[in-house]
Amino acid sequence: MNRKFATLATVAAGALAACATPPTTGVVITNIAVDETPAEVRALAVGAVKGFVIAEVQKKVRDGRTYYDVEGELPDGSELEFDILMTAAGPQIVETQRDLDWSAVPVAVRAAAEAAAPGLSPVRVIESTQTDGTVIFELFAPGAPSDPAIEVSWAGSVAAILTERWPH
Repeated sequence: MNRKFATLATVAAGALAACATPPTTGVVITNIAVDETPAEVRALAVGAVKGFVIAEVQKKVRDGRTYYDVEGELPDGSELEFDILMTAAGPQIVETQRDLDWSAVPVAVRAAAEAAAPGLSPVRVIESTQTDGTVIFELFAPGAPSDPAIEVSWAGSVAAILTERWPH
């Protein structure tokens, strides 16, 4: 790696870290077999998008809430994840997620993120569509795969840097 690129990568990582949302603490994650996932959770995920096939499931307990992260594929091979929150009324999909290339993120979202962290170059981008249509873009810094360094909300045509971690 040449020095100029190494310096740029270090500056970008530092910029991302400076804008970082606080890391999640106290999360208990358990990998579970698909057939051991509650039937109502499986049915909700499979019924959400035609042709969705469950590949793996994690149970997450965070901040007193229980989620099932249900990952799988569509017939075209694209991957989706449903974050399903257990509520008193039953399981509810609170987010639908997919990975994106940074270049596929809306221009206004990229501009807001780059203004907050000049030289930004996230190594992973997750697009999380909420039930109200708001999209949260989770941007991950090099070497920090567990929590996004920056989260940007996209509602209508307005992009905004979040100062607190999105609840789901």
